[in-house]
Amino acid sequence: MDTSGTLAQCIDHTILRADLTKHEIFEHCQGAIKYRFKTVCLPAYFVKYAKELTADSQTNVCSVVGFPMGYGGISSKMEETKTLLDHDCDEVDFVINIAAVKNGDWKAIDDEFDRLVTIIHMKNKIAKAILETCLLTEKEIETLCNKAIDHSVDFVKTSTGFSKKGAELDIVKFIKKTVTNKALIKASGGIKTKAQAKNFLKAGAHRLGTSSGIKIITG
Repeated sequence: MDTSGTLAQCIDHTILRADLTKHEIFEHCQGAIKYRFKTVCLPAYFVKYAKELTADSQTNVCSVVGFPMGYGGISSKMEETKTLLDHDCDEVDFVINIAAVKNGDWKAIDDEFDRLVTIIHMKNKIAKAILETCLLTEKEIETLCNKAIDHSVDFVKTSTGFSKKGAELDIVKFIKKTVTNKALIKASGGIKTKAQAKNFLKAGAHRLGTSSGIKIITG
């Protein structure tokens, strides 16, 4: 069993179903605390409760914005983000506007990065941009990575886990080649075993989003 911290501290212990109960959140947070995961990642509705549960632990709280489609307007994403920050959420994973990317509206992407990252960093919190790489071309991924660097995004994240594919090793390697050491990488979606987890970290990921954290650590 690996509970020493190295692998556990790379895991965002994730639970993002729509039909969650408060009891499930309690159990999930207790698991995150026990295994010393980096964060527990859950819906905005439960952030305040999760902060209470994890208050005396090493585990931080993460939540999502524009999830899972990303095509909401910047005003709605700003309000979602502000609500999370008001509840002292430690890390914010926001889905980029994929529709804007597909229509070549890079100004909208720049505006989104600028405004969301600014308010997140003003509170000294962590900003992660979810690209949903399975819907993007290699050129689009490269452009988004460069814009993420330009706007000081902390993490470039592969996927929501709700689209056609999750994280892919080749894509993580490509992102790493693009961002080098100028941004960190979060691989998420479909990571279920310790072997997979280690392979993604070896490929360049620094954080793993998974609902199988306990299985990975104890397997």
